[in-house]
Amino acid sequence: MKFGGSSVGDGNKIRHVAGLLKEYYEKGNQIVAVTSALGGLTDMLMENAHLATTKGKVSLVKEFKTELTTKHHEAVKNAIDDPKIAEGVLQILDLRIDELEKALIGICYLGELTPRSVDYISSYGERLAAPILSGAIRSLGIGSTEYTGGEAGIITTNDYGNARPLEKTYETVEKRLGLRLDSEIQVVTGFIGENEDGIITTLGRSGSDFSASIIGAGIKADEIWLWKEVNGIMTTDPRIVPEARTIPQISYSEAMELSYFGANVLHPKTIEPAMREHIPVRVKNTFDPAFPGTLVVADKVRCRHVVKAVSLIKNVALINITGADMAGTVGTVARVFTVLASSGINIIMISQSSSESNLSFVVSESQANDALKVLRAEFERYVVREITSDREVCVVAVVGAGMAGTPGVAKRVFGSLGDAMINIIMISQGSSEYNISLVVKEAEAISAVETLHKEFELHKNNGNYGTGNDIDL
Repeated sequence: MKFGGSSVGDGNKIRHVAGLLKEYYEKGNQIVAVTSALGGLTDMLMENAHLATTKGKVSLVKEFKTELTTKHHEAVKNAIDDPKIAEGVLQILDLRIDELEKALIGICYLGELTPRSVDYISSYGERLAAPILSGAIRSLGIGSTEYTGGEAGIITTNDYGNARPLEKTYETVEKRLGLRLDSEIQVVTGFIGENEDGIITTLGRSGSDFSASIIGAGIKADEIWLWKEVNGIMTTDPRIVPEARTIPQISYSEAMELSYFGANVLHPKTIEPAMREHIPVRVKNTFDPAFPGTLVVADKVRCRHVVKAVSLIKNVALINITGADMAGTVGTVARVFTVLASSGINIIMISQSSSESNLSFVVSESQANDALKVLRAEFERYVVREITSDREVCVVAVVGAGMAGTPGVAKRVFGSLGDAMINIIMISQGSSEYNISLVVKEAEAISAVETLHKEFELHKNNGNYGTGNDIDL
């Protein structure tokens, strides 16, 4: 069971989480709990690390230390009733906050923040939360031990900020955590691991979910539960369409498609370890635990209207490369992708005309200037006539396993958008047929999502998916 920052945001929420864990443990479940940092703490850590680099003021580090100590001491007060347990947790916290202070002061003097230092600093959010959650569990009469990700056996590559688990991780996790499953609830820091030299690394975006999936695969869990502040994976963002509904069951493939295209509930990396052991992943709401949430499984379950969800990516830019000489020129596309990859620019979506004279792709808006710069330098006098960008766009993706082999889905997508007078700038569909992705003007993006959600009747409980009870294991 993994609990995100909204679930362990403060001491009262940690107490609630400890109560949930106790309830499931006393029903006979063997549980490993993975915790994120307290709400907003990782951002605070990074902000102060950068301040230490730019300002170089030890006084600011001292102020941050006081703020951090107060925040976590207050959390202990609200999460743990037993004075003796609370005292022991406070000692651990104070020691770790002292370590963090020394690291930040060192950065003040050096004026440099390396990727390795960033991982070390950002790891403290989880390393301060885990002792509090473990202590809260013990205060309820249940045995518990806390581990860092590295101590739990997550051994990674040296890619600071985006480390990947080595193959040995899964065996190591089983050896280190498997023996105590019957006797206690083990609490592991999410987001962090360590490399083969014992140096702290972090797993990148949605790293705590990734940690839970790695551990679940290592111990051959029956299920991996991701506790969040939402009722599971939705048919679309409820802030766009208030009638959006929870999808009771979805396949690994569909979940990955959605995660790539703006649905932030799951990240593709989270799915991979679960897939290797065919472990179901359940997304549940910490604050509505009776709600069954969404179950992510290997099986592809068709719904009556084929499409299961519509997602939206904002803050993107469309890059267009044109040139008559591109047609038939071997290696042009390879050069485009190579130069972008070497500059660390990720491509979200791609489309090429059959004439080969036009190539379009979508990148994050924050990377658009860098993309234009390196491409213009690469093709300054060769093949390409023009490289332009459009930043007033969004990507809309329609996802569903039932789309594969079902005639007429694209017709309904394009027809409904045409009827709503929404212009489609670019189209992309993979051979899996699980996803049709479109680029539209930013001003028309919300209307496009609303139109497609209505067209496929995703707001109705009309037998599309069945009920939550249908998917309980």
